[in-house]
Amino acid sequence: MTLAKARPTKSKPLKSHLAADPQPQIDSFLAKFTPQVEKLGRAALGKMRKRLPNAIEFVYDNYNALVFGFGPNERPSDAIFSIALFSDHAALCFLQGAKLPDRHKRLRGSGNLVRNVRVDEVKVLDDPQVITLMDEALKRARVRMDPKQKRKLVIRAVSAKQRPRRPPSQ
Repeated sequence: MTLAKARPTKSKPLKSHLAADPQPQIDSFLAKFTPQVEKLGRAALGKMRKRLPNAIEFVYDNYNALVFGFGPNERPSDAIFSIALFSDHAALCFLQGAKLPDRHKRLRGSGNLVRNVRVDEVKVLDDPQVITLMDEALKRARVRMDPKQKRKLVIRAVSAKQRPRRPPSQ
């Protein structure tokens, strides 16, 4: 895995622009969530990293969610998938998914580009219907994944202002 220089947001610079090991920073992002969502997030990331071993991974700890994007190169606009963690669930986002065929009606959303599947349990990512959607998204991607590409992790932004990462009662 190679690392890339991270870009701070306007409001809060990142602790480390180029860390030898970004895992402590990722751990701190995940620790903001309930143990259940943290566990779900770690498991979902493991599955995505196994499925997409050559992806460039973008991390955004933004206002609405903690987002891990997966794409073929360093251009976030070419990313194909993301895992978004919210206070009570995760979502697998198909970033170029608006025109994906979805005969089982698994995809949510109505925008011009993105569709998503709610992930309350990591086994959703192993569902044959979801795997079929992911395979189709990879085939239809504007820029295809390069099997020779080395995995790279880029922490792109950390927002100073964020929605609570835990439900009010926790």
